[in-house]
Amino acid sequence: MGAEASRLGESMGTPVDPFLSLRTLASYSCVSVRKLREYLHDPVHPLPHYRVGGKIVVRRSEFDRWMQQFRRRGDADVERVVSEVLRDIERA
Repeated sequence: MGAEASRLGESMGTPVDPFLSLRTLASYSCVSVRKLREYLHDPVHPLPHYRVGGKIVVRRSEFDRWMQQFRRRGDADVERVVSEVLRDIERA
């Protein structure tokens, strides 16, 4: 697990829940470092993070929980389509 932990950029934390640098988090999440930096200061949903000296780290479990708020499901589109069809039927 040592090589894998190093690859993930674990600087502190447990192997199960490491702290990740923004660069490592970008690789993990497929979100750019620039976008992650923007999310640090988002007024509505700021990315939880720790600042140790000048280094910013994010606990992987906290990032995963934070990311859940952006999950989208197809149900919203289905509801919109059904509403439009019903509205069209009522007009006919």
